[in-house]
Amino acid sequence: MKSPNEQKRKRRLSDVPKPVRERWMHIKGLRWAKAIARAYMRWRLPIAERRRRKALIKTFQTVKHYAIKSENGRFRGSSILFNIGLYLLIADRDIQAIKLEALTHPDEWTRKLSARIILITIYEWDADKVSGRAFKEALDIMGIPDDLKARAIEALRTLRLVQRKVTKHFSFLRNATIGHRDADALAQYRAIRNLRVEDVMAIAVEFFAATEEFVDVLTQIMLASSSFHSYLRQWMESEKPRLLP
Repeated sequence: MKSPNEQKRKRRLSDVPKPVRERWMHIKGLRWAKAIARAYMRWRLPIAERRRRKALIKTFQTVKHYAIKSENGRFRGSSILFNIGLYLLIADRDIQAIKLEALTHPDEWTRKLSARIILITIYEWDADKVSGRAFKEALDIMGIPDDLKARAIEALRTLRLVQRKVTKHFSFLRNATIGHRDADALAQYRAIRNLRVEDVMAIAVEFFAATEEFVDVLTQIMLASSSFHSYLRQWMESEKPRLLP
């Protein structure tokens, strides 16, 4: 005669109460649907993102070229501008490099690790390191029109707001699981377990939108600063005597 435990293990799905069975089938169906959706997006997303990725790489190469070219030159305004642009685009490229893994990788741990890397990339991105007063002064030196100045400052403000949102909502996750490692291993594990990749990607989408807005303004500023008048203003600024410390 079989023991009660053996009989329990042999219970068929049809023996389970209908509400429990329906709930189990619903959960199972959701898992399959999500797995199928991820498999499809893993194939489809690179195609959909191809145009943006090419544009990002092209913009990155252009800004990098001019950042190097103006690094030790007399055009300080341009140097500051290109440094800010490159600082932003490096973070953007880092996120783009692992976005596919966060969204579509079949392994849940890999998806969440990629999401944590995206999270800390945005978390540690700090516009104040490269902008602030120096940025406004650079725009003034180059003689950039007021409407473009306002748009550039607003674009940086939007980026700061995204970064502050990450700081507000994800500080514990960042500190416990990626920026630092919580000594309480269970607290660290539970933070990873409870991470919702879609929440991180929603923030990343905001970051991408703000990045695109700033890059668009940056392109227009580059055009405006390529005039003889702008170069002359920067040259004259570089010729001013510097006060000794």
